[in-house]
Amino acid sequence: MRQFLEITPSFSIPMDEIEFSYSRSSGPGGQNVNKVSSKAQLRWNLAGSNLPEDARSRFAELYPSYLTEKGEVVLAGQRFRDAPKNRDDCLEKLVRMLQVALRRPKKRIPTKPTPGSVRRRLESKAKQSAKKELRRPPGSEG
Repeated sequence: MRQFLEITPSFSIPMDEIEFSYSRSSGPGGQNVNKVSSKAQLRWNLAGSNLPEDARSRFAELYPSYLTEKGEVVLAGQRFRDAPKNRDDCLEKLVRMLQVALRRPKKRIPTKPTPGSVRRRLESKAKQSAKKELRRPPGSEG
């Protein structure tokens, strides 16, 4: 059993911060689905974690439906027919979500249009204006 869940080479979560519970899965599966608790539910306290503050706020902004009012992340896994695979599925989901939240968005650098593009835009506008001017009846103003 691993002790840490590695998110990136520089960030990992202690496994003892993550809680799992198991329940009966929904959907197809025949009689087996009614007697085996194979659905895994992961709970992790985001508010009390060592996640950097900027990444924590990005996570909350990106995934509000996975957070409780107490600041816990709740994920469920029921794709597979056995509990250990569903448990690993929940961990993979958490890793993917945290990797996205830890990635800082690139700062946008505003650029100016090139002189050539300004010239082409103004020429196009003048051409369009001249075309519409020809459609007007002679002697009309405005």
